[in-house]
Amino acid sequence: ALQRLIIARDGLDEEEQRIEAQAADTRHRIEETIADTAREQSLITDAEAAGARLLEEQAGITAAREGEEENRARAKAELEAAGTAVEAHETSLSGLTQRVADTEARRNAMQRRVEEVTNRENRLGQRLGELSDERQRLEADAPEADALSDAEAHQEKSVGAVADAQAILEAAEQSHKAAEADREANRAAFNDARDAATKLSAEKNALTKLLHTGDPDMFPPLIDAITVEPGYEIALGTALGDEIEAPIDEAADIHWRALPPLVDAPGLPAGATPLSQWVQAPAALARRLSQTGIVDSVDQARALSGTLRPGQRLVTRDGGLCRWDGYTIAAGATTAAARRLEQRNRLRELEGQSAAANQRLAHAEAEAEQKREAVQRSAEAVQSARSSVRNAEMALTEVRESLSAIKQRMAAHGSRLAALADQIRTLGSDLAEVRGQLIEARNELADLPDVNGDRAKIESLRVELAERRTHLMECRARHDEIERMARERNQRLEAIAREMASWSDRKQGSLTRLEELTQRRADLEVVREELASKPAALNQRRQALLNEIEGAEQKRLDAADKLSIAEARLADADKALRLAEAELAKARENRVRSEGAVEQALQNCHAIAERVDDRLECRPDQLFEIAGLDPEKELPDLEQTERKVERLQRERETMGPVNLRAEQEMNELEEQITTLSTERDDLTSAIDKLRRGINELNREGRQRLLQSFAEVNEHFQELFGKLFGGGHAHLELTDAEDPLDAGLEILASPPGKKLQNLTLLSGGEQALTALSLLFAVFLTNPAPICVLDEVDAPLDDANVDRFCSMLEEMTKSKSTRFLVITHHRMTMARMDRLYGVTMSERGVSQLVSVDLQKAVEIRQSA
Repeated sequence: ALQRLIIARDGLDEEEQRIEAQAADTRHRIEETIADTAREQSLITDAEAAGARLLEEQAGITAAREGEEENRARAKAELEAAGTAVEAHETSLSGLTQRVADTEARRNAMQRRVEEVTNRENRLGQRLGELSDERQRLEADAPEADALSDAEAHQEKSVGAVADAQAILEAAEQSHKAAEADREANRAAFNDARDAATKLSAEKNALTKLLHTGDPDMFPPLIDAITVEPGYEIALGTALGDEIEAPIDEAADIHWRALPPLVDAPGLPAGATPLSQWVQAPAALARRLSQTGIVDSVDQARALSGTLRPGQRLVTRDGGLCRWDGYTIAAGATTAAARRLEQRNRLRELEGQSAAANQRLAHAEAEAEQKREAVQRSAEAVQSARSSVRNAEMALTEVRESLSAIKQRMAAHGSRLAALADQIRTLGSDLAEVRGQLIEARNELADLPDVNGDRAKIESLRVELAERRTHLMECRARHDEIERMARERNQRLEAIAREMASWSDRKQGSLTRLEELTQRRADLEVVREELASKPAALNQRRQALLNEIEGAEQKRLDAADKLSIAEARLADADKALRLAEAELAKARENRVRSEGAVEQALQNCHAIAERVDDRLECRPDQLFEIAGLDPEKELPDLEQTERKVERLQRERETMGPVNLRAEQEMNELEEQITTLSTERDDLTSAIDKLRRGINELNREGRQRLLQSFAEVNEHFQELFGKLFGGGHAHLELTDAEDPLDAGLEILASPPGKKLQNLTLLSGGEQALTALSLLFAVFLTNPAPICVLDEVDAPLDDANVDRFCSMLEEMTKSKSTRFLVITHHRMTMARMDRLYGVTMSERGVSQLVSVDLQKAVEIRQSA
């Protein structure tokens, strides 16, 4: 109610301010209307003056156009006459110039042709002489006939050697394939045996760890001393319940105590068999088991339950129970004790199966080793045979290459002689043809006419053409000037007409605007009078609201006091919860630490037993007999015993023959000791230096880690609020004093929820929180490209919109480009570009891209 009254009061204040602003705006508009009226009257006066000025200018231009047509006609005639004369001289000059150029071009071409033909004649003659000399030299050389026959005979021997080596290789490969096939067949059996042994061992180890009682200082439970036949585990577990976990040691606070059998124990109902027939248990359970009977079904147990005496109960093999006092358990309700008994029976069964599986595995390993050795031997034989084939083939290749080289040389010799004969004939015919071309070119060069007279006439025509072109340019300039002045006058007359029409339109518009402004001023005066009467009514309404607000404010203070008390209680409860969680974490750590200590102690015991067996060849429990000690008496002092053992060992080691090389060996050992001491000092200094370096690196690492953590935490808090639209979150280092060994915990409080761990949030909230942390790290150390694969899949539309908005902000503020792989329509609609893969044909993929910004620009322009 207080909030509504305050809102109403604020509404009155806003309405009063609005009325005042509206009154001020009305006064301002009246003043603007008066100013606009004055401007429109001044504009009408300016329009009338401009119209008079334009009429005077139009009359002056019309008078100047009277003698314009006569000057234009005279200038045009002079221009046409000058142009005709220039064209005639240019035609004559062009014809003479073309004729002279053609003649000179033909003369130069013929001279170049004579030089080229002469050079070619010389080259052909020189080449013809060189080919004749080479032909005579080749005809004097003899081919390699003897070498060819020897190479062919050697080739036949190499082919036979290769065939023999290949036959040996084929036999070796067949033997190797048979050995591999035999090994593969054996490998399947070995894998089956190994898998079976591994599976049984894993199940046995798991059951052993599961049935391990834990702390050896604790009293062993009764269940570890019970043996039950298979199938009766559920019945025994139902009959004893949680009491089966109690120990039989009377030193425990809760325990089973052995009592003598009941003298007048009542017998079980007819049809019920005592459970003790299938259970081997300590004497402490004799009374309970004798008064517990086994029946076939729950219906039978219920039928006999009326005849049960105090302390008696009936159970079924599937877990049903009927007790003498009416307490009943339905069949099928398996208890933890029953499961533990089943697991113990299964463990005993697995121990026998595991031993048999290990024997089969050992036999399979031996056979696999034999098969592997056979395969290795066959592989070595194949490798040797392949080496022989390779050597024979290399020898055959060398012989073939030699034979091919000889044949190539002989073929090249004959081909070269034939080619030289063809070249000599071709050069002879080319030389005769070139000589005929040379005579013809010289005759054509002598028949060309003289061009000196035409050149003199061209010079005179050029001088006269230049004078006529100058006259033509002067006539054209006068004509263009007259035309330009005429165009300017016409354009100015058109502009004057447009300006007169414009001033007339502006004058008419100003008159209309003046009438509108007069009417607008009268309307604004009416509005101002209406606004002047409203403040008094608003003051009365404000006073009434203030009175109501005072009463509501008192009520709000009372509610605030109650709220603060409730929040204090909530804070105390949260503090107690955090303390309990911290104690739970410490207890878990202590348990893990204790388990590690037990495991280490067991390993030490095994190591000591191995050392005893290695050095004394006996078990640890036989040490008392060997040492001659009484286990019931107190053991001698440990330090004194160790000194005695060391002394005896030294005496034993010093015994032996005289060493004649002792002095020389002592010198050698002293040198080795000196060397080792130097190396030890070097290593010590290197270790110190390395430790200092490690400490320096750790210090720098802690500093940088804390700095980066603070920056990432700041970005994470900011991005979390943006993505969730409120709330808060932060990061914490946990479980270690050193930041380098600490873990990371994410605490988040979405809007409307309390602060809690990340694992307690929903799937969408976890996704948004993970995105906040991811982008916080990215903002701390940005990269040019970021790929996001289906990050918006678990988000709803509102969160997808916030996610896209954050991407747009990061794109504008950073130089990072985001590549988003998504199927969400909202995400695709907010991207700059889209890339997709389509299959236009079966088996043919095609990349399709769309520039959304370009598409929007095209749509807006359309």
